Amino acid sequence: MADVGATTTAKVVAQLEAEAESGAVEGGEALTNRLIELLASIARPKDEDAGRIDLRHSPTVIMAVGVNGTGKTTTIGKLSYHLQKELGKSVVLGAADTFRAAATEQLQGWAKRSGCEIVIGPEGSDPGSVAFEAVKKGREMGADIVIIDTAGRLHNQDHLMDELSKIRRVIQKQMPDAPHETLITVDATTGQNGLRQAQLFSQAVPVDGVVLTKLDGTAKGGIALAISAELGLPVKLIGIGETLEDLRPFDADDFAKALLGTAEPAA
Repeated sequence: MADVGATTTAKVVAQLEAEAESGAVEGGEALTNRLIELLASIARPKDEDAGRIDLRHSPTVIMAVGVNGTGKTTTIGKLSYHLQKELGKSVVLGAADTFRAAATEQLQGWAKRSGCEIVIGPEGSDPGSVAFEAVKKGREMGADIVIIDTAGRLHNQDHLMDELSKIRRVIQKQMPDAPHETLITVDATTGQNGLRQAQLFSQAVPVDGVVLTKLDGTAKGGIALAISAELGLPVKLIGIGETLEDLRPFDADDFAKALLGTAEPAA
């Protein structure tokens, strides 16, 4: 019911049954607590540092990918706000989603709300050139972070993936070790389709982590467990609403409790 997926669910249930039959876990509350532990262990990054966004580079270049409608551009706006207001970082945005109608205008609105610089190109312009100029401006300004928005859908899947690979290559011409973080936004309401999206994008560009969005509704976001278990990708951030403040670090224990309805995600 929480969209964890059959494969991951079967593994968890099999382990829980084995522990219960061996007497290692008693019934009732102990069983529930052990289930929470198992779910949290799947969701928790194997390496603690993998669950964080690495901001040690100058500038740190973050590439945001994901299907249109998953909250990618909104996440970029929230992230830039948090980086500036809470961490005191200077941020430059690159509007490299030049194919979607009003995508640039949407990102400009977020840039204005969060108070950061933005680099844009003419409608329909080459996304790679916008990404190149954004990194260039970030370096010239001495900015701490550059966040590049990318297209979520072109007229076919192959073109989209080729475009993402090209943007990555263009960024690397400026900074060979960049992008330092590639984050994919996954809509918590899409269920198992989110796993397929993460698989496809990971084939086009190396993905470092997931931003799980739209957890403010009835979605429990169990797909995060499937992505962690089957693809080895850590969930780094969660989006729980539409305001600038509604972006939080991912906490595996709170997530597991919320998944079973035993607690709300911690503020």
